[in-house]
Amino acid sequence: MEDALVSPATIAWLAFAIGGLFGFIGNKTHFCTLGAVSDIVNIGDWGRMRMWLLAIATAILGTAALQLAGLFDPAKTIYTGSRLIWLSHLAGGLLFGAGMVLGSGCGSKTLIRLGGGNLKSLVVFTFLAIGASMTLRGLTGVWRVRFLDSVNVELGHSQAIPAFLSAAGMAPDTAVWLAAGVAAIALLVFTLGRRDAWRGDILLGGLGVGALIVACWYVTGHIGYVAEHPETLEEAFIGTNSGRAESLTFVAPLAYTLELLQLWSDTSRIVTFGIASVLGVICGSALCALLNGSFRIESFRDPADLGRHIVGGLLMGIGGVTAVGCTIGQGLSGVSTLALGSILTTAAIIAGAVVTMKVQYWLMMREA
Repeated sequence: MEDALVSPATIAWLAFAIGGLFGFIGNKTHFCTLGAVSDIVNIGDWGRMRMWLLAIATAILGTAALQLAGLFDPAKTIYTGSRLIWLSHLAGGLLFGAGMVLGSGCGSKTLIRLGGGNLKSLVVFTFLAIGASMTLRGLTGVWRVRFLDSVNVELGHSQAIPAFLSAAGMAPDTAVWLAAGVAAIALLVFTLGRRDAWRGDILLGGLGVGALIVACWYVTGHIGYVAEHPETLEEAFIGTNSGRAESLTFVAPLAYTLELLQLWSDTSRIVTFGIASVLGVICGSALCALLNGSFRIESFRDPADLGRHIVGGLLMGIGGVTAVGCTIGQGLSGVSTLALGSILTTAAIIAGAVVTMKVQYWLMMREA
């Protein structure tokens, strides 16, 4: 039985491949949540937002299909628990949204830009990882648990929307299809309802990224799932940091990556699914940049620019862990499970980004 277990190295290589595809697609299509919000706020262009919403719709449908096929259980993720830490989702989301504006992009965009030669992103990566590590187990982690996570609602069942329908008497499979179908169809109608949405970059970015979210659930929730580990006699998810099924997310894995580099001689530490996906995104983006000739070294304009990116990285690390995810971790992976907390976090991230953009514009006009 022990020989039948998939190795952590296999899970890590699969994560690296998925991350590489994400980085390549993200670089090629300019997939970026901040860019999507910024395009709407500044020039009224919904192109990249349609790409992001198409990715969400694809992820929702694919995740529901896996669940109904018995290949993945959303209950075995960090997103669908019965305790709704609503204040953490809102506060963390607002902080993350503000941070990604100051840091010129969210965690995924930071990795994509780093692969393209942007040294600003190396600084953001480092301080995002520090902020995340502090909020996982450090000073801000104590504050998070004491003042934010303690404010919660115990639902009595999963916070995934299908669970609410099941609690009202609907059959579980019907609840999944109804909730996923309504959400995905609404997003698809909005996304693809205009002719200009049928562009190659929007379709590739939306369908490609959404499919990668589903692929991650299959890898960690099915290939890497063991109902009864031969050593512990408990269920296990091979090669994940959380001990549960994981998909793409780019906050805590950055902290784990930095931690692994610092503690490399500790043989108990391994390259996990999250760490491998981070490295994959950087390499995939670098490959795309080299192929299309866009790779170039970029740095800061002045000390003020450096300061903004440091603060942005810290806010994303602190906010992302507090909110249990980022624009990808909650906005795609979490929302694909139809978790209420993921929806709250995503809305808060967008709100935080919009407010910060408006404040920046006001300050710029004031100085003019």
